[in-house]
Amino acid sequence: MSLPEDVGNRIRELRKAKGWTQEQLAEAAGLHYSYIGGVERGDRNISLETLEKIINAFKVPAVEIFKFEEETDYRKAFDEHITLISALDVEELLSITKINREIITNFKKISN
Repeated sequence: MSLPEDVGNRIRELRKAKGWTQEQLAEAAGLHYSYIGGVERGDRNISLETLEKIINAFKVPAVEIFKFEEETDYRKAFDEHITLISALDVEELLSITKINREIITNFKKISN
């Protein structure tokens, strides 16, 4: 697979994890929906500025676009988690982290 195809597939994965259509991603990024389709298929050689618009629309770290691991149930769940927390402000994120830490600690105690 080529880099444009890998990036396009990853954008599709993140879009689906967010529960967005191509039209919704296009609107959030200030692009046309047919352009998003071309990007996801790897037909478009997008500029860094356009890639930045897409990353900003997702509100995820740029590195997330370049994680080309095989799509698994774990990866889908992880992507969904990232998209859920990406819109939170710092205080909300710190609160969620504290809650998650407690849940994970208790879950590990129960499962051992």
